[in-house]
Amino acid sequence: MTTIGDLPEDVLVELLSLLPARELIRSCRLVCSQWRYVVDLNTLWKRKCQRDGFYHQSLDRSISDWKIFYILLLLKKNLIKNPRAEENFQHWTIDQNEGDKWKIEELPGAHGSHMPDPKVQKYFVTSYGPCFKSQLITLDKEGYWNQLMDEKRPEITVKDWYAARFDCGCRYELTVRLLSKDYLVLEEFHPEPVVIEQWSDAQWREISHTFQNYPAGVRYIWFQHGGHDTQYWAGWYGIRVTNSSITIGPQT
Repeated sequence: MTTIGDLPEDVLVELLSLLPARELIRSCRLVCSQWRYVVDLNTLWKRKCQRDGFYHQSLDRSISDWKIFYILLLLKKNLIKNPRAEENFQHWTIDQNEGDKWKIEELPGAHGSHMPDPKVQKYFVTSYGPCFKSQLITLDKEGYWNQLMDEKRPEITVKDWYAARFDCGCRYELTVRLLSKDYLVLEEFHPEPVVIEQWSDAQWREISHTFQNYPAGVRYIWFQHGGHDTQYWAGWYGIRVTNSSITIGPQT
């Protein structure tokens, strides 16, 4: 009698590639030595990438581990929670809240402009005193286990959007830190503050940075942004921020 174990390797690859990644790793890989061998094959994970639309022929020369490539794309999401002010200030830690404090407004706002992405409807706005807010991301809670971060060191891409009012100058700052388990700073992105003069075009601009080849031991990502207006007007004339994101993994 023929059993599944008698199937040719290419047929077994095709069948197992139909299963979810979690089942392959947690269950199928433990069935027997033959299945463990097949589940670990690059060809199986490349087939899964093809099935799920992750594959392009141009990737053949650059991808050495299709299993990790597939898992990173499967995990990929925005790790910043409530980036568009849709849940008030939920998930954000208010680090500084001076002047008339942080506020949420709807786009385009007074003397403002719309975002390039029409799905973004709200933004956070600062006042005449320093206003900063932050999030701390725990990587293993998001599915990025320690060995993955230490051995593969996948790209970490940070993006943020900021804008000024047309009628008031303001200042914008961003700091992103990769932290160890003891919260030591292993790498940091902290560009020079952006100062926007009064009577600007009030357009939304994106700032972006990708961490690559960072030290082993990254367990947390700390993201902080904010600023204030430069003319010290009562109300909410400072920098506006929204649509922040942190993603891990291939850019494809």
